[in-house]
Amino acid sequence: MESSHIKPNYTKIIGLLAGPLVFLSLLLIPNPTPLDDTAWHVISMAAWMVVWWVTEAVPIPVTAILPMSAMPLLGIFSIREATAPYADPIIFLFMGGFLIALAMEKWNLHKRIALTLISNTGTHADGIILGFMLATGFLSMWISNTATAVMMLPIAMSVISLLTEELGLDQTDVRFRRFALSLLLGIAYAANIGGASTIIGTPPNVVMLGYINEFYGFDITFSEWLILGLPICALILALTYLLLTKWFFPNKLGHLEGSKEIITRELRAMGPISGPEKRVLAIFVLTALGWMLLQPLNGLIGKPLLNNTVVAMAGGTLMFLFPLDLKKGKFLLDWETTSRLPWGILLLFGGGLCLARAMQSTGIIELVGNYISEGGPYPQWMLVLILTSVMLFMTELMSNVALVTVFLPVVIGIGQALALPPLLLVAPATIAASCAFMMPISTPPNAIVFASGHIQIKDMAKTGFWLNLLAIIVLVIFAITVIPLLS
Repeated sequence: MESSHIKPNYTKIIGLLAGPLVFLSLLLIPNPTPLDDTAWHVISMAAWMVVWWVTEAVPIPVTAILPMSAMPLLGIFSIREATAPYADPIIFLFMGGFLIALAMEKWNLHKRIALTLISNTGTHADGIILGFMLATGFLSMWISNTATAVMMLPIAMSVISLLTEELGLDQTDVRFRRFALSLLLGIAYAANIGGASTIIGTPPNVVMLGYINEFYGFDITFSEWLILGLPICALILALTYLLLTKWFFPNKLGHLEGSKEIITRELRAMGPISGPEKRVLAIFVLTALGWMLLQPLNGLIGKPLLNNTVVAMAGGTLMFLFPLDLKKGKFLLDWETTSRLPWGILLLFGGGLCLARAMQSTGIIELVGNYISEGGPYPQWMLVLILTSVMLFMTELMSNVALVTVFLPVVIGIGQALALPPLLLVAPATIAASCAFMMPISTPPNAIVFASGHIQIKDMAKTGFWLNLLAIIVLVIFAITVIPLLS
């Protein structure tokens, strides 16, 4: 019997040892900062976490729970203070959004929405690509971009197989290859971009919300972020579509008569919209309206009782309370389904908030901001350009939520030291973290479509590089023209 040999992951092994070694080494050297030793302990702790996050030596959420025990042991926080960020309202905002998304996935409502959107974009090859990108972008505003990509890929592969099986195109045909590349890359990119347009669409946005509340003491409502995020993401998505279909991979296939039948067949197989789907849709719409109309609703109530988190958790809880069959105890959502809820992401938020709170309370954020601001007067556009570029290209190599967790407090510190509007630097840097277009490892949607076998790394890297530059330009323009008007 042959024994299977698994190649050791040396990056993880080195990272596992390097994290605590870096931490201990920093603790042992004299404090080189003008701050007290407590701040140096926080920096040492942060260095350990960054090493583990970059190398993924242990699961990312495991790194995030280090502060829970380390902060009290280092004398930075009491255990009550260290654990409080793990129950921050922002975490429950995302949890409520996850519960609603799980209900949509359980009853296949997300698939029906996607197919309906695609069916209305015609039979032209470029129109089909547009339909897939619009459907993917819309769904990733509400549910995980990973789940969206997983759902859209088999539908896309059915359309691609149509070209070879029913229309007789050879896989070596340049038109076939360009159509497949545009379709699959369009799905991955739309999943990444769409999530950034809402506060619950992607984890970096939720981390940003927590930091805005922590450092500036105010909340951003769902509608306020939508006014900012949706136009930016819609423009990036539109330009991505045009570049994919007109510049990088023009397919010249024209109309694909059989494609309409595939989508219609998929919809027909689902049957008429079911009772559970209608109920999930009703709760979903009510929740979305609650987010968008927070201020008018609070005005009607006469007190600011509603906020993003209350609405999200109310919507998620309703999924457990809405009955399907009371006699059998069946409801729209059951607790077993929550085993698929990404609990690790929620822990990651808590760890990031705990670390950020420690960096703020010990003066590290203020020190960094003052250091940058003393370097001279910088044009605002240059600051946005530099910070956005760093965020965007670094997110190609590491988890975007881990990167935002580490880098965003620094961005906030610079903004505070220069007395800039809170969102001027924070918003473009946060959205940039969701614009990873170059590498399969950058985001789960990139990896999912790369696994289809139709994409080579060189195609994704070349296309993604130019799209990265495009996203930076759009974000800088919005930052210096639109964001000051909304601040």
